Amino acid sequence: MQYGKKVLPMKVMIFVCGEGLGHTSRCISLAREMEATGDEVHFGAYGYSAELIKRKGYAVHNIPSEVTLVGKAGKLNLKRSILATFKRGQFLSIIRISRLLKRIHPDVVISDSYYIGVMGSKARSIPTYLIINQSSMEQFFMQKGISSRIVGEFVKKFYSGIFRMIDGIIIPDFPMPHTICRKNLDFKKEILEKVFYSGPLIGKKFEEVKELELKKPHILSTLGGFGYREPIFRKVIQAAEMDEDINYTLLSGPNVNPNIFESLPSNVKVLEFIEDQFPYLRSSDIVIAPGGHSTMMEAFSFGVPMISFPDMNHTEQQNNSSALDEDRLGRKLGYSTPPEEILADIKEVLENKKYKDKAMRMKKLAEELDGPAAICRMLESELRNKPRDKSRKSKLIAFSNLKKKIAFKKRH
Repeated sequence: MQYGKKVLPMKVMIFVCGEGLGHTSRCISLAREMEATGDEVHFGAYGYSAELIKRKGYAVHNIPSEVTLVGKAGKLNLKRSILATFKRGQFLSIIRISRLLKRIHPDVVISDSYYIGVMGSKARSIPTYLIINQSSMEQFFMQKGISSRIVGEFVKKFYSGIFRMIDGIIIPDFPMPHTICRKNLDFKKEILEKVFYSGPLIGKKFEEVKELELKKPHILSTLGGFGYREPIFRKVIQAAEMDEDINYTLLSGPNVNPNIFESLPSNVKVLEFIEDQFPYLRSSDIVIAPGGHSTMMEAFSFGVPMISFPDMNHTEQQNNSSALDEDRLGRKLGYSTPPEEILADIKEVLENKKYKDKAMRMKKLAEELDGPAAICRMLESELRNKPRDKSRKSKLIAFSNLKKKIAFKKRH
């Protein structure tokens, strides 16, 4: 649902970590809901995320990147990434963020995994909320040598300090026990009262998307055919050849020419990129994807089970996929899974109703939660009790009293 226009709209700053498009898409979903209620929304973003947000028509302020990613052959080296980040002095960008906030003067800051934004915001005593789907990153460093454990301990202390500092933590996932990212969450008891499970934040709602006329049953693969994922991409094609009664749309990804995949079976179509994947998602019976959190939220919000191939050595994706498998929302497979087994699991998910039934229950729950609207309600409730100045407090109280009077008149 969407609210009507507010008597007292807020000015909101949303900071986006640009290291994953999942962060961007869920923040755009939230911004759309906020603007519909009359709020003034500003974005702080960088890289491709900033470009995408600008194309959606929002005010975007360029901010420094937070993390320098270091890796090899598709594997992220988190330890080296953190060290490289410090060497570049990126955390000194807090001053730049603080100046931006002084100029914009927002009533509230929402930061999606962008920790510089959190520190800059709290330095100016602005109510601050953090969106995350992972709080236990230190597990990445376990059993990886003394130097890695030292870095892991530092990361744990850094996270703990951030969690104590902020006003609230928003988990854009289903409430427990249905939380897909639950294996990536670990909060101390005193922090738990700050945690709010909003429900999924996705780019479009099910009823907003028109279904395509695709041959059934239909499988959508968003794995991508680039680099280290190309072998598993080709295995899916081999699995498709074994049963041409099952149809596939495979996305090779940007900068990957679909023509390199020659002699495709008649039941397979390879596309480079789809600007809007939601019509394909609504029209498919299964999604094949890595273990990214945002893709899972989109699939389950549309009632579509998933076969997940989490990236190797990517702890977060591995944990998401394990939760998916445990909850019977699909199957977790690996890069070594042979084509024959891939096909067997596809048939299992297609033919066993428990997978579709569970996914449809999650779709219903997502609709009931209405993540973006739930966050708006939570913020309105909390900020009424945490005003930034006395003049705003009096206005918020007046706004609250006015709504009560209107509700009373409607009842009588």
